[in-house]
Amino acid sequence: MNAQLTRRRLLQLGGVGALAAGLPGTVAASVPVSGSGKPREKSCIFVLLCGGPSHVDTWDLKPDAPAEIRGPYKPAATKVPGMRISELHTQLAKMTDQFCLIRSMTHPGNISNHFDAMHNCLSGQSDAPADSPYMGSVLAKIRPSERTIASYVWLIKCIGDPVFCAPNIGTGGSLGAPYAPLFVGTAENNPSLPNFKAPDSLLATDPPERMNGRWDLLDRLNPHTSEGRDWQELQRRGFEMSNSDGPRRAFEVYREDPKVRDRYGRNPLGQNLLLARRLVEAGVGFVTVNGWTGRSPTDKLGGPPSSSWDMHGSNMGMGNAFGDGSYGMGFCLPRLDQALAALFQDLKDRGLFDSTLVVVTGEFGRTPRIIPGENPGRQHWPHCYSAILAGGGIKGGIVYGESDKTASYVKDRPVRPQDLSATIYHALGVPFEARLSKQGLSKPLSTGTPLYDIFDHRI
Repeated sequence: MNAQLTRRRLLQLGGVGALAAGLPGTVAASVPVSGSGKPREKSCIFVLLCGGPSHVDTWDLKPDAPAEIRGPYKPAATKVPGMRISELHTQLAKMTDQFCLIRSMTHPGNISNHFDAMHNCLSGQSDAPADSPYMGSVLAKIRPSERTIASYVWLIKCIGDPVFCAPNIGTGGSLGAPYAPLFVGTAENNPSLPNFKAPDSLLATDPPERMNGRWDLLDRLNPHTSEGRDWQELQRRGFEMSNSDGPRRAFEVYREDPKVRDRYGRNPLGQNLLLARRLVEAGVGFVTVNGWTGRSPTDKLGGPPSSSWDMHGSNMGMGNAFGDGSYGMGFCLPRLDQALAALFQDLKDRGLFDSTLVVVTGEFGRTPRIIPGENPGRQHWPHCYSAILAGGGIKGGIVYGESDKTASYVKDRPVRPQDLSATIYHALGVPFEARLSKQGLSKPLSTGTPLYDIFDHRI
């Protein structure tokens, strides 16, 4: 059931593919796509709901549980009979036939802090070693972009309190900086704002003739050694990125039809998902989107663009987790609902749905029992949580796995971080058992097992 291996992919996985040095996030093959009609490489949009959304209030409601567990939201009927989600998901309820809902995500062991949970989630491993590269970095190495644009992009890096940031987001882990992502956007510079601009690495600082002259000078000055050739390759990639219109145009969200932008929602999450669609359309292989929904107009608890879903309530001074503040589901869930529904439909309209895997998850879930008080909330909970997978050959309209009657623990078909990573690699046509070598060590890309049952094998 493994993906078929082409000669090119075998060479890549054996460590002799086009794996050259480059600027962080810009590892790419030098030959552009020719438009010869060959099958499109699959891409992944990984929506990370930083902070950990409550599965009990979103995708795994327990209406028969006691009030202190079930919360205020009712499960709503959807397009798929028997598949119910939160009543705040008014748009996704009409599209449940387009995605798979996993209700049995779990971290082996009691990992209850953002830092470690996110490290395991993004590396696709349990008990991940400290230097583990994340899935986007791994894919940037073994399957670099075939166009002159970044292979791995992260839309709004988690900033602020380092408790929210996985350690190797900006380093590439053991693979090194050339396989780290290209970071795009901040709270003050994101595509929901009128003055949003592309990263400086994509902006030419001088006229083309002067840039060409600088390149000729660099070419003459570079030493004719292996190390010198590596630096020359790095410089060439940076030169191509900054001296080409193609990469810049992908970031020009203002070119989109205003009606399309409105459909996604004029907020950081909505416009970043629209930008993610533009990036995969331009050839980026892996885009991580920070699930920050922006600042609510009803309060000043905006927080850093990393933690919309860390809904502790008054226990952490974050307001009512069920309210309409920046850390409230009344504010965040409708924006997630609108943006995801727009992304799914947009990908389908553009013929990109089958070639683009969309993964939506947090680093963990929230405690089934609500913290009472004037501003209630929920604590971190790694034992059971939910995720959504869509596109990329995933069957829609199905629920995978089951939690117990209070959504405290997995009852059936547990999905560990390594199972999710194996599923992602399988969906992208990358053999998950292929081995990645570094300094004499050889490790499989994932030690998990793909969720074969959720794939539509006709695609």
